[in-house]
Amino acid sequence: MSNILLLGIGNVLYADEGVGVHFTNYIKDKYQFRHTEHQLDIIDGGTLAQGLIPLISRYDKLIIVDTVNCTTANPGEVYFFDFDQAPAEIDWQGSAHEVEMLQTLTMMDMVGDRPQTQVLGVVPTVIEPMTLGLTPSLHAAIPLMERTLINYLEQLGFNTQAQTQITIDEVIPDAYKRGGNHATSDSV
Repeated sequence: MSNILLLGIGNVLYADEGVGVHFTNYIKDKYQFRHTEHQLDIIDGGTLAQGLIPLISRYDKLIIVDTVNCTTANPGEVYFFDFDQAPAEIDWQGSAHEVEMLQTLTMMDMVGDRPQTQVLGVVPTVIEPMTLGLTPSLHAAIPLMERTLINYLEQLGFNTQAQTQITIDEVIPDAYKRGGNHATSDSV
């Protein structure tokens, strides 16, 4: 049996910077995942980064959902890639939590604890302090992010079933209550 972690990273108080947290909460609320050999845990990692190392190291596979900087992309463009083969145009020097997450994964590499890692990233529009929600560009990217994630999990053999018709807009207002800057877990 292999353990897979879907990890949302971001600061929900900075508009698009919270997309990783909002998206994973949305997926957790909307879907049920079943597999005979794998367990999927969905966790809001907030901005913990290095504090997540003991948690992340317990998994065989890791899927990180976060914003990514890309010098050649427009806001709302979605990227899905293996961390070990990141596209050259991805720039990890964006927000503070992006840099911290890169450092966390690099530290885990140094001691051999990093699981096989995929990144589902989206280019943010703006980083506005004290704004809860997503800009129109990122809001428009959510269906592609959802299809990309569901397709990947189905390729791994997961049976995915939508349990509700919830929208991401319904999840966002409670983001700061659900986890925000501390990890919360739901096994599915």
